[in-house]
Amino acid sequence: MSRIENGLRGVHALESNEEENTLKRIIIGVVLGALSLGAVAFAQDDKKGRVGQRQENQQQRIDKGVQDGSLNSREAARLEAGEAALDRKIARDKQDGGGFTNREKRQAERRQDNMSKRIHRQRHDKQTQK
Repeated sequence: MSRIENGLRGVHALESNEEENTLKRIIIGVVLGALSLGAVAFAQDDKKGRVGQRQENQQQRIDKGVQDGSLNSREAARLEAGEAALDRKIARDKQDGGGFTNREKRQAERRQDNMSKRIHRQRHDKQTQK
């Protein structure tokens, strides 16, 4: 084999490696893009998240307490006002420029824990609707 033929084989091998590397980069790019889109979609689906879901659940618990008579109108109004204040605080935290930080999420969950205890106490006390 001549030197020229060896050189041509080497060039073809390099071109083949470059094509493989380009193909690998494309595949990696597609995979990373798909993963990031999945993460964004998950984040959007989770926008309501745990905090939002708890807000809905607690509202339903208050509504159910009114329906079954375990909450009187004064108790329900107080709980509704507390829920509304909590909702406003969470909305402000989400819009304050830094997003809804982990610290704010923990604080919101703590406030929701307290609200949940209040709902439970009010629904299980001896007061009922008249």
